[in-house]
Amino acid sequence: MTAADPTHPTAREYPEHWEADVVLRDGRTGHVRPITPEDAEGLVAFYAEVSDQSKYFRFFAPMPQLSEKDVRRFTHVDHHDRVAFVLTVAEKILAIASYELIKPGEAEVAFLVQDAHQGRGIGQLLLEHLAQAARERGVHRFVAEVLPDNQRMLQVFHEAGYEVTGGWGEGTMHLEFNIDPTDTALGVMAAREHRAEAASIDAFLSAKSVAVIGASRRSDTIGAALVRNLVLGDYAGRVYVVNPAADAVAGMPSYARVGDIPGDVDVAIVAVPAEAVQDVVLDCAAKGVHGLIVISSGFAETGEEGRQRQRRLVGLARSYGLRLIGPNALGVINTAVDISLNASLSPIMPPRGRAGFFCQSGALGSAILEKVRNRGLGLSTFVSAGNRADVSGNDLLQYWEEDETTEVVLLYLESIGNPRKFSRIARRVSRSKPVIAVRSGRTTQGVPMGHAVRSIEAPPAAVDAMFRQAGVIQVDTLDEMFDVAQLLAHQPLPAGARVAVVGNSDALGLLAADAAAASGLGVTRSIALGAEATADDFEDALDAVIDDPDVDGVVAIYIPPLNAGGAEVANALAAVAEQSDKPMVSSFLGREGVPELLRVPDLAGSTAGRGSVPSYPAVEQAVRALARVVEYAAWLDRQPDEEEVLSRIDHDSATKMLVGLLIEAPDGRDLSYAECQELLGHYGIDLWDRIPVTTAEEAVAAAEQLGWDVVLKATAEPLRQRPDLAHVWRNIEDADEMRHAYHQLTGIITSVEDAGFVVQKTAPPGVPVRIEGLEDPLFGPAVSFSISGAITELVGDQAYLIPPITGLDAFEAVRSIKAAPLLFGHRGSEAVDVASVEDLFRRVAALKHDLQQVCAIDLSLVHATAQGVKVLDAEIRVAPVIDPRSDWFTRRLNVHPGDTLPG
Repeated sequence: MTAADPTHPTAREYPEHWEADVVLRDGRTGHVRPITPEDAEGLVAFYAEVSDQSKYFRFFAPMPQLSEKDVRRFTHVDHHDRVAFVLTVAEKILAIASYELIKPGEAEVAFLVQDAHQGRGIGQLLLEHLAQAARERGVHRFVAEVLPDNQRMLQVFHEAGYEVTGGWGEGTMHLEFNIDPTDTALGVMAAREHRAEAASIDAFLSAKSVAVIGASRRSDTIGAALVRNLVLGDYAGRVYVVNPAADAVAGMPSYARVGDIPGDVDVAIVAVPAEAVQDVVLDCAAKGVHGLIVISSGFAETGEEGRQRQRRLVGLARSYGLRLIGPNALGVINTAVDISLNASLSPIMPPRGRAGFFCQSGALGSAILEKVRNRGLGLSTFVSAGNRADVSGNDLLQYWEEDETTEVVLLYLESIGNPRKFSRIARRVSRSKPVIAVRSGRTTQGVPMGHAVRSIEAPPAAVDAMFRQAGVIQVDTLDEMFDVAQLLAHQPLPAGARVAVVGNSDALGLLAADAAAASGLGVTRSIALGAEATADDFEDALDAVIDDPDVDGVVAIYIPPLNAGGAEVANALAAVAEQSDKPMVSSFLGREGVPELLRVPDLAGSTAGRGSVPSYPAVEQAVRALARVVEYAAWLDRQPDEEEVLSRIDHDSATKMLVGLLIEAPDGRDLSYAECQELLGHYGIDLWDRIPVTTAEEAVAAAEQLGWDVVLKATAEPLRQRPDLAHVWRNIEDADEMRHAYHQLTGIITSVEDAGFVVQKTAPPGVPVRIEGLEDPLFGPAVSFSISGAITELVGDQAYLIPPITGLDAFEAVRSIKAAPLLFGHRGSEAVDVASVEDLFRRVAALKHDLQQVCAIDLSLVHATAQGVKVLDAEIRVAPVIDPRSDWFTRRLNVHPGDTLPG
């Protein structure tokens, strides 16, 4: 019996958290998991389908079959010194990858992928998962022996993003590389993830053939509606209908099963009872269908039984390589001329346009399409994902990033399954395309019943900060989303926040000016033309403000006099706007959307092209939409300087310290003050000494040890929150003063034993600030900055950021709170060294980002002074990591809590 035997006393338990569903390069899915002894038969079958050349590349010698001893060695590992992963589809092994420890911190890796599945990115995926497992086991370096002719394997290593070194040795290439997740390696991983997930969505939206499963001859059924919408939408591909009880549906031949269809089927739309959907998955998998759009309800939205049914459905679909939209979905739409796909329950085919829309609620999806049509906005693509069990908004962001027909992204989010991944992708997409989001449950952080995700426990302000940092334009309502979208889809971005108001109504002009001031815009010109203003008057005034270098955007207001239609004025607005590089919004005849009179057709002949002028029923709506776009343009202009690397950070020592602490306290605990000093010190944060005391004489002795000029203060939480600061006695210089101070403080404190008296050096005068960090089980880490004190907490004057943060992030956060003037010499006080405050904020954020075991950190009292910052108090709690953060250093599809995946 060896240590590689799971029955050996040193063998480790099966690491279930290493299991992952993944998307391959071609957009199909697979399942990665550690190998088990039960894989012996599957391994033999896998090896039989590997070519002799691939076997030779793996073993450097002819090896037509695996011996019983070989099979046992490959399948019996300890998940520590010897680790192996397999990638499976339909429970068949397609690839295996392993590492074996050579010496502490270093392991040798090897891979074998079936020839038929080489070129699908499987090798890179398995390398990522091996590296993640190795890092968890304390391995930081991989080595590999590769034959020079094995170009695919050499390519896997060299394209991994790691710095690979090596040379020749006895006819083989010896490669070595450090597997710590560098920026380059993470960038390579993100690029591959992007291409794979975008490909999986493209297969849905560019499908050349669609099968409707559950099509019916009755016109009032869901299946019949799906067929009708596909046909009437002029779908360019083939439509097949599947109904075992009918020979024909809607004049088309009907097939009993998907497998009976003679041609290829790219996408299957499923509209059968919930209990029959799993059989459909198996039928579609056998046919080679790429993806499923499950319209059927009766899943997680119905309760626990439905949730279990939904988990089985997702697990089954992914295990067979299929992606799934739904269940309980409305469907998908692609308005491209060469596709014209309406694979949804909505009879409305929206006009072709520049906006891509993702939502979750089917009922809401129908209302959205109605609004889009009424406003003349136009969509490129539309996806209503229902319960969002598999395909999510993150997948659509990956697709829209490269989609040339989509210029604006619209998201209606009822839940966020992977917030950190969303933040990472959205931050990248927002740099090239504006992302507008409405988030339901924004205040309560609640999620609909059908969405099997945990609620976010972080404060709503922290979630808002994530959206803001990612450049997402977050709005409160669907109407506001369309207000902003129609501006972004048709007008250029503003260069600043200065606006001109041109109109023929003094009253509405004043309303516009008030709304601009309330929204952070500055009105630099206001031209009142009078009620009888002509089209020429409007054109002259608009030309003047467009040419004004002190104007960045224009608000045009037209209320027609009696018996005037406004066509000539509309032509003037459209003509000026089409030639302008500054955005124009209007309140034209109280219309909503992009009225026909204000549209400029684009080259493709769609209803409204670039230069069309959006109109709003109320001038306040127009100004508010413009203000949102100004904020987005300002975010785009933020170009942080070359980032200064924080010095005095010792991540390895901090990690080692936490490992030791959690070995002693496996359930976690609060750190002592001395332990806080040590941990903070590893991140370059100096926590001031303090000495606990319980008597006056102990306080005198502590003051002598510190050299006098000290503070005696109570540290119990209720006392620290007193606004009169009666729990603190400052500038104590000798023993008599200390005894007097101790007597006075104990006289006003009811429970002296619980007061937590300490003695500490007196800090120089300054502004008390507070920096906190928290860990949300789903959301991940967040940090906040505020002026210290109870009033701040009551009014919620805190700035939140999501690590990792840049120097520019810290710069803006410190200045964003309402009390920020206190740091900059308010009413003649001395300004503090704000740069040192920002540096401290970055260090706490770095600690919180690096060390997930730190579940809470609170620097509750930091004195910001003209000479720097003095950290006077800190509390830290550590706990074991039960669920790693949702954004791993590996590509993996989201797994909902409690889900069980096929093995």
